[in-house]
Amino acid sequence: MNIAVVTGGGNGIGEAICRRFANEGYTVAVVDIDLEAAERVAADIEGHAYRVDVGDEAAMSTLIDNIESHVGPIDVFVSNAGILFGDDPSGAASKGGLRPVDDRWQISWQVNVMAHVYAARALVPKMKSRGGGCLVNVCSAAGLLNQIGDATYATTKHAAVGFAEALAITHGDDGIQVLCVCPQAVATGLLEMADEMDGGETILGGADVDGILEPAEIADAIYEGMQNKQFMITPHASVRNYILNKATDYDRWIGGMRKFRRSLEKPRD
Repeated sequence: MNIAVVTGGGNGIGEAICRRFANEGYTVAVVDIDLEAAERVAADIEGHAYRVDVGDEAAMSTLIDNIESHVGPIDVFVSNAGILFGDDPSGAASKGGLRPVDDRWQISWQVNVMAHVYAARALVPKMKSRGGGCLVNVCSAAGLLNQIGDATYATTKHAAVGFAEALAITHGDDGIQVLCVCPQAVATGLLEMADEMDGGETILGGADVDGILEPAEIADAIYEGMQNKQFMITPHASVRNYILNKATDYDRWIGGMRKFRRSLEKPRD
């Protein structure tokens, strides 16, 4: 029996990943802070539902121990849960955001970065002892490029990409496969939430300029990338060209992003 765990599995990309892995014969643990959503997906795919705050290390460790004890050894762990707030009018370094929160930076750090770390801390020793496993860290193209209108998201996703790289470099020889998944706009609740906020066009930062993919397309790219032993998964093909442009002339890229930001702030007709 192959076992996959998916955080943020109750909706969006996470739900699509759960369904794809179930279709491939995996027993899936659907993890979400919304237990009702996790139970709905788990019931459809004959999986297991768990409510966990991924930003809580003790809860993550307990989750992994429970699954390993009662379901079986985890083969694939998909760290997918993420959070987005949007800059408030004072700009990139502001404490708050366009959603009510005491400090968007700390919460985003816990969910978008440390959740990946907590999963790896608990699983890497277990996977090493078994001769391998797979860690799938869902980051974002914002972690390779940036996100106009959400400095917190861009910064934490950059950190998430860096951590995925470190895992792959450090533990690849231990038989642990690492995937770093970096899509642009996907038709999920995060995208809908950003569009509904005041200034939503700026929050999206034009991420949808290359098209909005369906969650199932991201799930397919992840599964296929896992089979092909890929590290970097960029479902939007244009992202790799943007990375090359950024690396070739950083100053020009910054100038282009400033121009793009100005275009997004123009009043809509």
